[in-house]
Amino acid sequence: MTSAAQRKTVRRTAGGSALALSAALSLAGGPAAAAPTTPVPAAAHIGTRPMCDTTAAPVRASAAGLAAGRAPAPAPAGTSAQQISYQLPAQAPLGLLTSSAVTLRTPVSKGTVHLDVTTTGFSTASLDFERYVPATRSWVQLAVRSGEGSLPKHADFSFPVTAPTASAARPYTVALRLQDLDLPGTLKVTASVADGHGHTYRAPARTAAATRPAVSVGGWPQGVPLVHGGPARTFTVTVHNTTDRTYPPLSGVLSAYGQSATSTLRPADLVLQQYRAGHGWQRVTITPGGCDPGMFATLAGPVPGRLAPGATAVYRLRLAVAATAPKDVPKVEAAINVGTGTASYFFWQDLSFAIADHR
Repeated sequence: MTSAAQRKTVRRTAGGSALALSAALSLAGGPAAAAPTTPVPAAAHIGTRPMCDTTAAPVRASAAGLAAGRAPAPAPAGTSAQQISYQLPAQAPLGLLTSSAVTLRTPVSKGTVHLDVTTTGFSTASLDFERYVPATRSWVQLAVRSGEGSLPKHADFSFPVTAPTASAARPYTVALRLQDLDLPGTLKVTASVADGHGHTYRAPARTAAATRPAVSVGGWPQGVPLVHGGPARTFTVTVHNTTDRTYPPLSGVLSAYGQSATSTLRPADLVLQQYRAGHGWQRVTITPGGCDPGMFATLAGPVPGRLAPGATAVYRLRLAVAATAPKDVPKVEAAINVGTGTASYFFWQDLSFAIADHR
């Protein structure tokens, strides 16, 4: 099975409706430099839009889309006694591209590096690996062969390599980056290289935790009732960065859908407000979009700038049903998505509610 057939963007639907939100990840980084290595360019910023198609491929950075300049290249991994070493940090947070690297200390001629990957908690179909190609200053996806089934837990990622002068004195390092597009869990990676001369060398396995910030919703009981023209329900969405990485500016999207045999809920039928420090309560625009039909609202960031490890950000929201909303719609399917400024949604929760005075 090919990578194109397997890698899918994360989707979460609003209470079971077909309104879905597309997730696309982008953030790169790298440790200190050492030569000879493949230099890593700075991160790209990729936008998002609501999507219905649950099989669409994720948006990925291209050479043209990468920001100008270069980030520090990774230092050689492992020890001088290892023909191949693999570098992987302890955490690979959702919504962020995580830098890794393969270092060769033996000559390789038209060889192949393999990354044997097993996962728990999520499928390898949602895992993406790329390598940096200095000649084109671009990131290229690795070839992949996956296990059986639609949600395999094992895959072999590979790429060609030639490093005729690689040695213990002159290690050759290939910059890599990976991203988990789905759920938290763990991944175990064992790197090996076939050197083109009949030898295969393996590196010690490395394990990383695919983590994500802790997010909780307060003040919104399951199935909470609202009434036409009644008081708004106030609730909060709290994001605590429990990972070891700084997150880009947060993004939040609330989606909703409601329909009866004769009526359809419109954006004007819901009143959504967000509290912003220094500005008070402000109405949030709800836009038609998605399927069924549906609607969505993009929330303002709860804090300015990035979210450091250990930091907390809180969305303060309130939602009401307008007096002019259709009277025969008994229930609204709704959901909240929270992610990064690059539109990787690492949290979803059902916020569906009843309209108590429908008839």
